[in-house]
Amino acid sequence: METTLPLVFTALMAVAMLLYVVLDGYDLGVGILLRGAGDADKDRMIASIGPFWDANETWLVLGGGGLLAAFPLAYAIILPALYAPLIAMLLGLVLRGVAFEFRWRDPAHRAWWDRAFTGGSAVATFAQGIALGALLQGISVEGRAYSGGWWEWLSPFSLLTGFGLMVGYALLGACWLNWKTEGGLQRQAVTYAGRLGIALLILIAAVSLATLTLEGSYQSRWLAWPGVLATAQVPLATVIVTALFYRSLSQRKDAQPFLWALALFGLCLLGLGISIWPYVIPERVTIWEAAAPYRSQLFMLVGGAVLVPIILAYTAWAYWVFRGKVGSDGYH
Repeated sequence: METTLPLVFTALMAVAMLLYVVLDGYDLGVGILLRGAGDADKDRMIASIGPFWDANETWLVLGGGGLLAAFPLAYAIILPALYAPLIAMLLGLVLRGVAFEFRWRDPAHRAWWDRAFTGGSAVATFAQGIALGALLQGISVEGRAYSGGWWEWLSPFSLLTGFGLMVGYALLGACWLNWKTEGGLQRQAVTYAGRLGIALLILIAAVSLATLTLEGSYQSRWLAWPGVLATAQVPLATVIVTALFYRSLSQRKDAQPFLWALALFGLCLLGLGISIWPYVIPERVTIWEAAAPYRSQLFMLVGGAVLVPIILAYTAWAYWVFRGKVGSDGYH
């Protein structure tokens, strides 16, 4: 049981990460796309995420708190290594939250608040991508502490992952707008989704190839025989999902492009897991080395078993209540 609980919390952390990308990714993407829209379209874009955006960030809080509670050693090493991008991410999220509220309450300066919403969304997304890239490229560890410098997170690879996540979230945002809006805005969203899908595939390929050069162990996990027979299914599934995504776009489906885009993100998360398993800090600290004491994990498991279903229930209820499209009046 003591060796099983870290696996359970690893699965919970992976689910929290996926749900955050699924739920907060599209509203960050809508924020990124807001810059090029007209005033009426901006109101409809904001209205499409209005009932959901704040609750979506619950999963970010759950992921950060879960890392501290379940893997305190990893938390103590990762935070000092990624202070700069994580602070930038939080400031971006705060800026977009303030802008979201004030664009309605201060219409005289709505253009500035819209710029702030776009800027906050872009900064938060880019910082998340940089943090992911910095973790994947490796963190310097000596003993049980971070031993690198302030700028270790900054590299061409982390910048590449930052841009990749911005394109990915923008794709989710475009697919969400295709699902939730009508008329000219929906047609524009379809056009954006088609272009962003191609850009994302190029960036996924670039990040994947660059990842293989970071650590020799990454190559062995992906390319060593006979494991390559299993890992090769991930790029194959990516090609299939991409074909289904573009087919649904061409058929003018509402929800299907969004769901296929989510499947692409799920495959990327699976690829990340293949690359770093069984480490929580790649090639430095395993999930068992980073895990909290058994009694602490057991206590948190009981709490999670109560709270996570509640979070899922009220999230599902909110999406059910606001399941329709946003009309020209800005209401569901």
